[in-house]
Amino acid sequence: MSKRRMGMRATVPVSAFAFAAMLALGSVAPLRVQAQVIYRCTDASGAVTIQNDRPCPAGSRQEVRRVQSLPTVPPPQPPAPNRPPPAGDFVQAAGPGPEPAAAPERPVPPEPAHIDDAARLPPPPIFQCETWDGDSYVSEDPSPKPRCVRLDTGGVGEACEMKYDICARIGDNAACDGWRRRQREIESTWRHARAADRPALQEEFARVTRILSDSTCALQP
Repeated sequence: MSKRRMGMRATVPVSAFAFAAMLALGSVAPLRVQAQVIYRCTDASGAVTIQNDRPCPAGSRQEVRRVQSLPTVPPPQPPAPNRPPPAGDFVQAAGPGPEPAAAPERPVPPEPAHIDDAARLPPPPIFQCETWDGDSYVSEDPSPKPRCVRLDTGGVGEACEMKYDICARIGDNAACDGWRRRQREIESTWRHARAADRPALQEEFARVTRILSDSTCALQP
């Protein structure tokens, strides 16, 4: 999926259903990390358009919404190490009990490449996304796929509602912090993943680590 240019003003026609889905999230996030004014315009024929920082044409019914930059949620903390209880908490049985399972080791980062500092480039764009239920994460994809959230139908059949995550590009000055958070999120996912899923997460962790070590992020403290 190609990445769209962020921060451009545009007039985009949307259906009433799509706009209602965005309202259900509490705000329509801007493509720039700063406050914006969003206008919802309905013309005489009932067609709906959404536009940034530009009032509706004359003769249209206008609704105005002011949105702010997405809040930053602290990254998830890694789980506490698996420590055995004190010896006094054990009761001697007929034989020695099984040893506690060891906690998974941290993914091994690749060896850093030797790159001249003058040849380093900034990291690729990265985005902060907010879910419909208020959670936050970072992503390399500005338009994640929607999720179908199950609805309460009172026991009559099954139904779900499509929920969209709203993403905004992290500014250049904070991009390295965004990539470091991405690295921590991958490690946290790896720790709780099934054994069959860990090799792919190990490769993803190594790829993100190379981006940090080969870009200008390596020059930051």
